[in-house]
Amino acid sequence: MTTDHSAGWDAVAERFMAIRSEIGVTLVRSWARDSLPSSAAILDIGCGSGVPIAQALVDDGFSVWGIDASPSLISAYRRQLPDMPAACEPVQNSDFFGRTFVGAVSIGLVFLLHAADQRKLLSNAASVLEPGGRFLFSAPREVCEWSDTLTGRTSMSLGADAYAAHLAIVGLSLAHCHSDEGGNNYYEAVKPI
Repeated sequence: MTTDHSAGWDAVAERFMAIRSEIGVTLVRSWARDSLPSSAAILDIGCGSGVPIAQALVDDGFSVWGIDASPSLISAYRRQLPDMPAACEPVQNSDFFGRTFVGAVSIGLVFLLHAADQRKLLSNAASVLEPGGRFLFSAPREVCEWSDTLTGRTSMSLGADAYAAHLAIVGLSLAHCHSDEGGNNYYEAVKPI
């Protein structure tokens, strides 16, 4: 028996791509334009198919390096963005291409992971940010658990206080929380210069 490193997402990849909306794209684009140098390299942690987030960032002139554990989603990413680097591997164990980035995003992923893996991901993201780099990730402000509608697996938010505390432990400061047009919460963290 093989291990499903995508935690059920490869099995529902086609359905996920069919229903993925544009919610959050405007916020992510504004964040990147306002916070990062033009044409900067951005790490997309849990990039999925690349649509709509990575595609929007590439359209704005950024280079996007995508990581996702689903072979089906990474194949779609490579078709959508053939000039952008992509790796099919679990984000918890990734070396993130063995390089640093000015910016990183993780939209719709952090809360899908177990608590220990969430903390590990935040730590790993902090380690590949350049001084002054920024990390934007989505997760509810509240401490909560729910069943993911596509995979049936448990999703969980550690809550704003726990995320802020862990970001501080890994050397990032929580600069802002943002909300998109769908009411989703985003944490913006900065690595000191």
